[in-house]
Amino acid sequence: MMHKYKNSEAKNCLIDKHVVFIGDSRIRQLFYSFIRLINPQIKEEGNKHGNIPFEDKSASIKVDFLWYPEVNGSMRQRIKSWTEGSVAKPHIIVAGAATWSIKIHNGSNEALTQYKINITSIAPLLEKLAKNSDVYWVLQDPVYEDMLSESRKMITNEKIDAYNEAAVRILNSSSRNSKAKVKVFSVSKLIAQETIMKSADGLHLPESSRDTNAMILMNVYCNKIMKPIDGSCCQPQPPLTLIQKLAFCFFTLSIIGYLIINLIHRNNFRKNKSCTDLEGGEEKKPAISTPNVSTLEMLLHSLCKLGLIMTYFYLCDRANLFMKENKFYTHSSFFIPIVYILVLGVFYTENTKETKVLNREQTDEWKGWMQLVILIYHISGASTFLPVYMHIRVLVAAYLFQTGYGHFSYFWIKGDFGVYRVCQVLFRLNFLVVVLCIVMDRPYQFYYFVPLVTVWFMIIYATLAVWPQIVQKKANGNCLWHFGLLLKLICLLTCIYFLSYSQGAFEKIFSFWPLSKCFELNGNVYEWWFRWKLDRYVVFHGMLFAFIYLALQKHQMISEGKGDPLFSNRVSNVLLFISVVSFLTYSIWASSCKNKTECNELHPSVSVVQILAFILIRNIPGYVRSVYSSFFAWFGKISLELFICQYHIWLAADTKGILVLIPGYPMFNVLVSTFIFVCVAHEISQITNDLAQIVVPKDNSTLLKRLLCIAGFFSGLLLFSAMQDQSRH
Repeated sequence: MMHKYKNSEAKNCLIDKHVVFIGDSRIRQLFYSFIRLINPQIKEEGNKHGNIPFEDKSASIKVDFLWYPEVNGSMRQRIKSWTEGSVAKPHIIVAGAATWSIKIHNGSNEALTQYKINITSIAPLLEKLAKNSDVYWVLQDPVYEDMLSESRKMITNEKIDAYNEAAVRILNSSSRNSKAKVKVFSVSKLIAQETIMKSADGLHLPESSRDTNAMILMNVYCNKIMKPIDGSCCQPQPPLTLIQKLAFCFFTLSIIGYLIINLIHRNNFRKNKSCTDLEGGEEKKPAISTPNVSTLEMLLHSLCKLGLIMTYFYLCDRANLFMKENKFYTHSSFFIPIVYILVLGVFYTENTKETKVLNREQTDEWKGWMQLVILIYHISGASTFLPVYMHIRVLVAAYLFQTGYGHFSYFWIKGDFGVYRVCQVLFRLNFLVVVLCIVMDRPYQFYYFVPLVTVWFMIIYATLAVWPQIVQKKANGNCLWHFGLLLKLICLLTCIYFLSYSQGAFEKIFSFWPLSKCFELNGNVYEWWFRWKLDRYVVFHGMLFAFIYLALQKHQMISEGKGDPLFSNRVSNVLLFISVVSFLTYSIWASSCKNKTECNELHPSVSVVQILAFILIRNIPGYVRSVYSSFFAWFGKISLELFICQYHIWLAADTKGILVLIPGYPMFNVLVSTFIFVCVAHEISQITNDLAQIVVPKDNSTLLKRLLCIAGFFSGLLLFSAMQDQSRH
């Protein structure tokens, strides 16, 4: 993967550096593309067949082009001067030449022989410089022979290949130290093979190709310094942190423990194997194993599977085992898969078990198709296309809307504010993310959606659990309690409004330790502020919708029978018409967006329009409400795991690129990686459910002990994290 360096990043990388480009006109063009990464205003001016200096005084960067079109004694003398102690050595040297030798000597074999002699004499000097500097030898690009002028007809691709072969063979032939090797820059040659046909003269690359070469050169040198997430090439594998080492030991011990217990159980099973009493003909059954042993075995079995899965995560996105590639958006790469999954979803249509508004099967279906669309959005790089981006923002808002709707409905109807319920929800939401934070060495806020739904769940809980606790059973006895609940919701809305327009107050709340450890990203909480503010009202909208819907349902003002419209025919038709118009109006507005910042400002207030329109379109007609897609619902049940797992085992470089398990076969690679990704997400969902039953028991005294253990675990995690941060600084 290639990181696209901005001029500020390029300056930070090259600060106080001296870079030298030495060679012919092709190297000169690479020089200009390179310095434009530092200063985009630079134009190709001055003497083409002479030295060209460049300096950026703000960052103390010097970049020089030295005109040496042939590998000869003059070039050798200049390179030799840098090896002498009294002369300052450049930090980066980019060299290359051959076409002038071919042209001047009319492509003779004697010129090739002399080229080999000259480069043999220069090679030891370059290798000596490579001990303390980065030295790159640029291989010669192919030419487009049909476009060459008469004076350049002798420059053939056959000759260029011969010169390149000589350079590769001779350079580094005497070097024994891998750190002192001259780096052969061959990527330019590969790019030229695809783009030289667009050349203006058949010899020099088009500007876009030169710029790509310069960006790759910047990646080769700067990635190991700047360590960009999306610059996977040329970076050493990050060393394991103390927490990662401890996690590795823990999972290893879990695997060993599970194997030992499994072996013991097998031996016991063989000893206690049922046998038949020859006299009575009765079967003697083995003793039943105790529940404690079975619970321990299930725990170790789950941890064993989780350890193997986390190893796969690490190998995919932290070790340099698999390649990563950049995303390139096209309309077809996004819309064709959308049509494909839509057809599959419609094909697997079944009748629902119940026909209530937003029943479990319908919400699973909703989560499922939204998650699949979001996955396609991420892998296709569709965030660069603003209309798609705005519609995806609505899908994320719809998830949060369901958070508000679902949790409000549960607390309102059940009135269960117990610790067990809270712990179960928090565990299921956060278990995978906490494990990934440890194994992948990423901050909690990096997986932004989980902190978002976790905080909103706690806000919903606090709003309804704080005195006076108002639930449906209590409100049915006295209508005034409904006004009390509405007052609570108004207070919540006021707080949201205040925090959304007071960034300072918001940042102070979440900058206190240990909250700062959870919500900081890159040393501040701005990213958390941005994510929270972007969908600040939609959870409230979900809670309010649930309250209104449950009130209408309680007073039998809606009809939820199978096949029946939700309201009377006239009201249903009017609402359906308004919903369709509202849905399309929002889509037209989103598609006409010109500025992402301005549209994001309006999004929190208007996203609910399309969400409510969809709910009404999906639920008003009885025949539509009575069916669901089992295909989408299956994915909906593991939607959270799919969203989190995509970061590392489907996408790569923390979602900036695409994981490449099978190089050279992009479609087959996507099919294989997708199959593994979905299987892993499903397995993690099962593991989370199994561990939730063990870690969060219903017995209050046992649960309290587990909570103390979890508190101790996180205290230790914070301590080790502080030690890591101190060692890094």
